[in-house]
Amino acid sequence: MDRAERMGTERVLPLLVKFSLPAIVGMLVQALYNVVDRIFVGNGVGPLGLAGLSLVFPIMLVQMAFVMLVGLGSTALISIRLGEGRKEEAEKILANALGLLLLVALAGTTAGMLFLDPVLRFLGASEAVMPYARDYLGIIFYGAIFQAVAFGLNHMIRAQGSPAVAMGSMLIGAISNTIMDAIFILYFGWGVKGAAFATILAQAFSATWVLSYFLRGKSQLRLNFRAVPRLELPIVRQIVSLGFAPFAMQLASSVQNFILNQSLIRHGGDLAISAMSVVFSLNTLFFMPIFGINQGAQPILGYNYGARQYDRVRQAFFYAAGAATLIVNLGFLATRLFPVQLVSLFGRGDTELISLGVQAVSTVMICMPVVGLQIVGANFFQALGKPKKAALLSLSRQVLLLIPLLLILPRFWGLSGVFAAYPLADAGATLVTSHLVWRELQALGTAPGVVPSEVKP
Repeated sequence: MDRAERMGTERVLPLLVKFSLPAIVGMLVQALYNVVDRIFVGNGVGPLGLAGLSLVFPIMLVQMAFVMLVGLGSTALISIRLGEGRKEEAEKILANALGLLLLVALAGTTAGMLFLDPVLRFLGASEAVMPYARDYLGIIFYGAIFQAVAFGLNHMIRAQGSPAVAMGSMLIGAISNTIMDAIFILYFGWGVKGAAFATILAQAFSATWVLSYFLRGKSQLRLNFRAVPRLELPIVRQIVSLGFAPFAMQLASSVQNFILNQSLIRHGGDLAISAMSVVFSLNTLFFMPIFGINQGAQPILGYNYGARQYDRVRQAFFYAAGAATLIVNLGFLATRLFPVQLVSLFGRGDTELISLGVQAVSTVMICMPVVGLQIVGANFFQALGKPKKAALLSLSRQVLLLIPLLLILPRFWGLSGVFAAYPLADAGATLVTSHLVWRELQALGTAPGVVPSEVKP
């Protein structure tokens, strides 16, 4: 049986597990890129090194936003075309996507190196933090092409029904990053430069793995490298349209991080930035499994929606949402039971960082149990090829709610107001998501669909 056809014929729950488990493992390991960097920098350099990494995080989010625009947009489009049985068009999308990824990476590296210091000053780098931020980001820009190829093409491999191969790419990158972090930071004493070198070299290994998958002829879709430079405007428009939701969410996250850093500098200084760096690292560990579920569910949702098998679409969503909710609740319990131990991973013996980090974790993650539904809900509309609703739900948490709260609450409550903005935004965004998803599921329940007799829901 064709690997893509499995998404329309196999039972939904085992299929989702089969697709999601490799993605979850891969995303958890992928989380080590930032988390391990911060653990090693926090213990090997100190709070100022952590602050430097956090200060440049908005720029790294912008980089990733453009990669997601192309990578996730083309993945959703490929899944739908495979569900419709249009393999040749899916191959054209693949070639156009790689061309766009290379273009995005080149533009990002050029702009970043030309305006590195002005950007860091705009971000609010203090004299103490500036050297760390410059050392780290200056090296990261050179690895943009590796990140674009590894992350972008990895999703397209998963869309073809090969989640284990996609997981292998993430494992290679994250494991090598962890090993090189230990060598470069602790053994060679390169500090934040060592963390940056470890990151871009690890991404180069991942990119090599992904490209070799296509070069060895293992891919279901043929990648025509000669067609890569010849971008087709209609396909580019479709990719950008479907990729706009995750792009907007990531871009909004960058703006939100910039506003957050300004508030932290104003109300808590460099130490507050370091404490929030710990919070974001823990969030990464807890939320990455949900992103893995989304990656596993997206081709199943897209394929069955394209094939008009709406019962399977509903089932896939409910299973994904239930699993995501379970994961975030386990993460929530961990932050309630072991807050000191978790924060101490990033700076043993630094009592000021631990104390403020525990306060931040305890407040920011209050509404964590409901966030899983919100994240899965936004992905649901993207997978169905409905970018407007997907963008609305993605932006509701990061822009429509969180940014105004970050601008207003600190004026009254200072640093505590910065922390309180997050759970309030989580709660509001989840309410909006629940309403729109429920309406969409009801509409799918009344739409005429095709459920072949051999399909076992």
